[in-house]
Amino acid sequence: MTFYKQTIKQTNVAHKTILLRADYNVPLAEDGTIHDDLRVRASLPTLRYLRSQGCKIIIISHLGRPQGRPVPALSLRPVASRLSQLLHAPVQFVNDCIGEPVQQAASRMVPGDVLLLENLRFYPQEEQDDVLFARHLAYASQADYFVQDGFGVVHRAHASTSAITRVLPAVAGLLVEREITALTQALARPKRPLYAVLGGAKVSDKIAVIEQLVERADRILLGGVIASTFLAFRGAAMGKSDVEPGQEAIIRRIYTAAARRVGRDYVDSFLILPVDMAVGSSRRSQQRRSVPIQQIGPDDMALDIGDTTLQHYAAYLAGAGTIIWNGTVGYATETPFAHGSARIALAMAQNTNATTVVGGGDTADFVLKWDGHDGASFTHVSTGGGASLDFIAGKPLPGVELLRDLPK
Repeated sequence: MTFYKQTIKQTNVAHKTILLRADYNVPLAEDGTIHDDLRVRASLPTLRYLRSQGCKIIIISHLGRPQGRPVPALSLRPVASRLSQLLHAPVQFVNDCIGEPVQQAASRMVPGDVLLLENLRFYPQEEQDDVLFARHLAYASQADYFVQDGFGVVHRAHASTSAITRVLPAVAGLLVEREITALTQALARPKRPLYAVLGGAKVSDKIAVIEQLVERADRILLGGVIASTFLAFRGAAMGKSDVEPGQEAIIRRIYTAAARRVGRDYVDSFLILPVDMAVGSSRRSQQRRSVPIQQIGPDDMALDIGDTTLQHYAAYLAGAGTIIWNGTVGYATETPFAHGSARIALAMAQNTNATTVVGGGDTADFVLKWDGHDGASFTHVSTGGGASLDFIAGKPLPGVELLRDLPK
């Protein structure tokens, strides 16, 4: 399937200076080391290609939420060190992203050099989509092209994703191309049946996603707080479980859409809810008890899908042609309540005939730890949680839409 935007391989970038937007918003340990370098590793194919073309590469990114001011704990300096190790080449770090220090460092670069600039969000203008800030980025870097390779930020209209495209010729990197192609393949031309697994903490975060999948999927399996909220809507007593309030009208609308799609008599075999839940007394409980939905007590907190549901969901996924998973189905950070998510991951990995796509964010983090093979057990593990959700929901991605179109 052809990607509809111009990429670095369709652009004469040889010996050009490239301003590259990456997504290096990586989790840091307390000592400042990188806890998970997935997003850094995901940028390597683009960097290697640009270096092979004799480009000078200046990378911009953000890290965390510094609220528009310098926060030393959110410096990108540790990323420069890790990137240098992975790239097997020096990566110079500049402790600003605009101004004289950047200009001086850029002027000293030779073909193949890589420069990483300081956290964009140390300036409030970044999140304000400020075109003057974008001009400062372009001027300081002396760039010929802007390359968007930070899939995790393309759903944001920020200076480094949106305004910058009005300042420099803008094309896609290889990661953005791969992400969009994989998600498009799974949604637009899926191998049937297409099953979706949706978990996570909020119905409100995934309304548009659920509504899109109701029109596209052959079956939707629910877990997490989303499942508890749907069960409460259906009249189940959920004890002390997290249930998102005020979602009744939205859930009613989803059920109406599902009935229109598959027929009222088949909704419960299309929009699948757990038949049991793994409960504990609190999120930190170390004892897992699977109980039928009807037997959830007033002091019970649903923290994972139950053992029977786990088996049912695995059986469904064994027969799928395409599986899209976004949102863990339990409190997967706690070992007793990671069983459901681990079983979903196993079922996907074992179905070697299916196209398996894992949404970014917490789901990707969980899967990569579970997999132990850098995500090789799955067709595609996304680097962008919010971006993948918005894409599935059919929302525009400013950081992609504003790139140059593929020549006709």
